[in-house]
Amino acid sequence: MDVLEKAKILSNEGSYDSCGPKMCEVKVNSGLGGIYHAKAEHKTCRIFKTLMDNSCKFDCKYCQNSSSCKNSSRKAAYEPEELAKIFMHLNKNLAVEGLFLSSGVSGNPDKTTEKMLEAVKILRYREKFKGYLHFKILPGTSYELIKQASELSTRMSINIETPNKSAMSELSTCKDYKIDILRRQSWISRFNLRSGQVTQLILNKNSTDSDILKMMDWEYKSLNLKRIYFSSFMPVRGTPLEKEKPESLNRQNHLYNIDFLRRGYGFELKEFKEVMKDGMLPDEDPKLALAKTNFQGAIDINEADYEELIRIPGIGPKTAGMILKSKREIKKYEQLKQFGASIHRAKPFIEVDGKRQKMITEF
Repeated sequence: MDVLEKAKILSNEGSYDSCGPKMCEVKVNSGLGGIYHAKAEHKTCRIFKTLMDNSCKFDCKYCQNSSSCKNSSRKAAYEPEELAKIFMHLNKNLAVEGLFLSSGVSGNPDKTTEKMLEAVKILRYREKFKGYLHFKILPGTSYELIKQASELSTRMSINIETPNKSAMSELSTCKDYKIDILRRQSWISRFNLRSGQVTQLILNKNSTDSDILKMMDWEYKSLNLKRIYFSSFMPVRGTPLEKEKPESLNRQNHLYNIDFLRRGYGFELKEFKEVMKDGMLPDEDPKLALAKTNFQGAIDINEADYEELIRIPGIGPKTAGMILKSKREIKKYEQLKQFGASIHRAKPFIEVDGKRQKMITEF
């Protein structure tokens, strides 16, 4: 099999790892596959996502590359020189600025990681590539190899996949949740990575939103993660879960909303317990659900403090800051629009110059 054929197979199957929210990943029509416009280091750039090897000994019930899949795709694996060659071709001819490298585990995690490291070393040392490099750590990889990867990478990650050990046992019998995954996350957190550590969670019926938020809170506070990505479960033909229903993309998007409110607005994740039922969020914008639940009446836009302002739908930190810096003589909704507020979202919750659109109790 030639290197171009390998690239088509391995880049296609690298698409299941997130390098950003799926709505923000835009695939580039290159004829090869695996090239995306995605945000990296606070800017949008072209990233090549690929696996090193698509053979895997793990039995993850949702994955087309796992040992439990009856209809697995054609198997392929790069030699380190091949991956370096294809990436440098993309870098020079298609303006690809970053590499997102993951892999299946065909045998020993360390042996696979060693091949990944060899390819990365060729890029860094021989080809002098200084751009973005996201290195996926495989469950069970040794500390020394993770340390070596940290010295070559811009960002690193290992997918936790589920929010707890119990949920993991429903998806795989091969991974020790605390040792193979959480311990490796802890090791990664020790290294000074330019773009830090991220992880990915699969959303399915085995975990509630409450489970997800609890784990999210722990990950951010204990491991200082930069981002958590979410992936709604989609059944794959030939896997043990092929007849399961796909998970709602709305659920994925609402969890991204909460993640953004936590990181960008300073919301506490425990706040969202107030709008949950049986551990699940309502099927609407979480900020809107909180406002409906907590606001007892319309808020006077000229009297509200910062914490009140950022909890009004349609008003974010930047707009709240501009309102506070103004002379607090807002008499028309249009003035808020000039500050960047979404008027139609904010109107039901605010009072401007003694006027309001409608009472909150009318929802």
